Amino acid sequence: MTLRVFLSLLLLSFSTCLLTAEDTSNAQKFSDPSRTFRFTYNFTVKDIPAGAKQVRLWVPVPQTDRHQTVRVLNIKAPTKTQMTREPEYGNRMMYAEIQNPATGKAEFTLEYEVTRREYSRGNYAQLEPEDQTPAVVSASMSRLVAPDSLVPTDGKIKALAVEVTGSQTGTVAKAKAAYDYFFTNMRYDKTGSGWGRGDAVWACDAKHGNCTDFHSPFIGVLRADGVPARFDIGFPLPENKDKGDIAGYHCWAEFYAPKIGWIPVDISEAWKAKQKEDYFFGSVDTNRVQFSTGRDITLSPKQDGPALNYFVYPYVEVDGKPYEKLDKQFSFEEIKPEKAAGSKRSAGSGAK
Repeated sequence: MTLRVFLSLLLLSFSTCLLTAEDTSNAQKFSDPSRTFRFTYNFTVKDIPAGAKQVRLWVPVPQTDRHQTVRVLNIKAPTKTQMTREPEYGNRMMYAEIQNPATGKAEFTLEYEVTRREYSRGNYAQLEPEDQTPAVVSASMSRLVAPDSLVPTDGKIKALAVEVTGSQTGTVAKAKAAYDYFFTNMRYDKTGSGWGRGDAVWACDAKHGNCTDFHSPFIGVLRADGVPARFDIGFPLPENKDKGDIAGYHCWAEFYAPKIGWIPVDISEAWKAKQKEDYFFGSVDTNRVQFSTGRDITLSPKQDGPALNYFVYPYVEVDGKPYEKLDKQFSFEEIKPEKAAGSKRSAGSGAK
């Protein structure tokens, strides 16, 4: 072999390795590492009845954790407010009371600066080698294998767990079997009635719905098989826009695997973007902000009405009864890196 031929083959081999490495590194790049934005949460309690004695309201407040950093920029309210936290899931909220309201409406605005980070544990191929038989659930997680009002762990859900996940021996394998089942057997479709409540049995029968309807039976099946699972909810951010209104909430789920920890899944987003099917088992992108966790929420201070199915919108009571006459508007505006850096500098060391 001549030197020229040898060098040519070496160069070709090197180029092929580079291309292969580039293809591999780009294969799962469905999210930026982080996204920083201003989020505005505005609502008006309207048509407050004449003669009402007391208006009580609770508003979910996002909090800083490993996956997002939240700074409250401003709160506009017609009355004194306080921050509280419910003990079961640790959800943070703003609470306010209006005694003897003088007008027929009350408007509230909360503004945040949020940096959301990609939440990724890797995909199934990366997680499966660490898979193992589910461990005995600790007392601290007993709530996360128990049923919710609309997410039972017996009856049809238990039967489905036996069918779908029962033959799997590892936690990650069980979750992947459930993920694949609902990805394949449901469709994202918000027509008709019944969708949006996260009623796991209804979703299994109807085989369609929104994000709550995809993730409720997923959580139920895993819990029925002894795997802790939880419900997360917040708001989506359009992927290719830097500002605008947000029509409504978005939710996803997490399950717990021994020696790995919590692992996120987003089946409904995977269904809407089929090329992301592998990605959304084990990862969620930065195009969201989380506001709360859990179902059947008891607020702080405790509400007079029943526990909340989920907590992402304001909850209001007038004279001890749930009140639903609300106008809600949510919006966001992207903060570019240089602008975010300037904002932090101007906030000074006393910023919270």
